Amino acid sequence: MRYRPISPDVLTAELTDRIAALTHRRRIAVAVDGADDATAAAALADSLVDPLRTLGRATLRVPARGFLRPASLRFEHGKHDPDARYTDWLDVGGLRREVLDPLGEHGTGEVLPALWDPARDRATRLPRVPLPDGGVVLVDGEFLLGAGLAFDFVVHLWLSPPALRRRVPEDRGWAVPAYERYEAEVDPSALADVVVRVDDPRHPAVYEP
Repeated sequence: MRYRPISPDVLTAELTDRIAALTHRRRIAVAVDGADDATAAAALADSLVDPLRTLGRATLRVPARGFLRPASLRFEHGKHDPDARYTDWLDVGGLRREVLDPLGEHGTGEVLPALWDPARDRATRLPRVPLPDGGVVLVDGEFLLGAGLAFDFVVHLWLSPPALRRRVPEDRGWAVPAYERYEAEVDPSALADVVVRVDDPRHPAVYEP
C-alpha cells in the first residue's frame, strides 16, 4: 500500500473539492469514519464546513454520537464490552430514518441533527433542520460502514495496528477489540472513497492505489 503524505490543510482542501463536485443527487451525505477513541474524525468533519459553505453548499454537521442508543441498551452487558460497542451502541435505524432518508430524492430534506444526548441519557428534542438542494450533511463517527447506510462519499481514517493500540487512551483500551473486529469483518478501507492514514494526525497520508 502506498500513502501520499499531505498536510491537514491540503487534505481539507482536496476533500472539499471532491465533495463539492458531487452533484448526482439533490443532497449529499458524507461520512468521516474513524475510531472515536483514536482518530480526529470530528475535527476533520468540522474543518470541511466553512470551505463547503464558501463554495455555496449549505452544510450541516451531524455527529453520530447524537444517535447512540440509550444507556440501558448500550450497557446491557457492562460499560466495557467491546462487542456491544461494535454492534449495540449506534442507533443505525435512527440515523438512517432521521438523517439519510430525508436526503433522498423523495425525502423531505429536513434532517434531525441529533436524536439522543448520551451525557444526559435522554432525547435531545432538537428541531429538524431543512437542507436545500445542493446541501451537504457531514456525519462523523465510528463503525459507519458495513451497516447499509446510504452515504454518497466516505472518508475512512485508518490506523496501523500498533498506532491504534498506542493512540487509544489507556482507560479505554477495552474498546480496541471492537476496532480490530471492524477492520477484520468490514474492511472499511475497501469501501471508502478516500482512506487517510492518521498514525500521526499532524502528518496524515492519503492512500493511493
